[in-house]
Amino acid sequence: MATSVTDVIERTDADAPAKAEEAQNDTGIQSFLVTFIIRRFDPEVDEEPRWVDYDVELYSTDRVLDALHKIKWEVDGSLTFRRSCAHGICGSDAMRINGRNRLACKTLIKDLDISQPIYVEAIKGLPLEKDLVVDMEPFFASYREVQPFLIANSTPEKGKERIQSIVDREVFDDTTKCILCAACTSSCPVFWTDGQYFGPAAIVNAHRFIFDSRDDAGDVRLDILNDKEGVWRCRTTFNCTEACPRGIEVTKAIAEVKQAVLRGRP
Repeated sequence: MATSVTDVIERTDADAPAKAEEAQNDTGIQSFLVTFIIRRFDPEVDEEPRWVDYDVELYSTDRVLDALHKIKWEVDGSLTFRRSCAHGICGSDAMRINGRNRLACKTLIKDLDISQPIYVEAIKGLPLEKDLVVDMEPFFASYREVQPFLIANSTPEKGKERIQSIVDREVFDDTTKCILCAACTSSCPVFWTDGQYFGPAAIVNAHRFIFDSRDDAGDVRLDILNDKEGVWRCRTTFNCTEACPRGIEVTKAIAEVKQAVLRGRP
């Protein structure tokens, strides 16, 4: 019996989902079962934080943030963490991953040893609110105290910008990259033990304006940081530089602020 065109089309349509699934499974990309051990804390239930383990199927190109999403969306909806842009710009998903401060959205599974469990916990030194979320207010209070904005006594000509040379810009270019993720500050052992210390991030943002040739309040910020809880609390351990997801030379910036304090000017 002859086969009509309609029969061929119907069979093709019926086979399409199976073929699509087969093509999807035949990508050649291997998945892995990865164990995550997450430090959980619910203030309404827990007296102390507790460690909970989850097995997650991931690909090497996935990020830790992808794993957290999978746990929250498919396993345990009560898991709490911050994230926004998911592309290393907002800085909201800073956390400790295998004992190091990192952004979950920038930490690839392939860069971790998945033969061992991956430990995830909240950053240290700030009050723990729930699971991987901390109270950032003490961090931002220090940030605000260094007056992180341009203060200029002069007014540019009407319709003109404040002119700055390439050389002058290069002096503070590195510290303009800060995304206020608190990874540097919460990796600092001095900050862990002394909640009054300004911390690396605040000093980095002060540096950004102290050395800006368009700013006229560098001496004010130097006075603020020339305090027992200011730049002199830094012990130059380089933890902050190692933790910065933007590659800012944080320890170097702090040293430059110390030198400016001693000179009495930027």
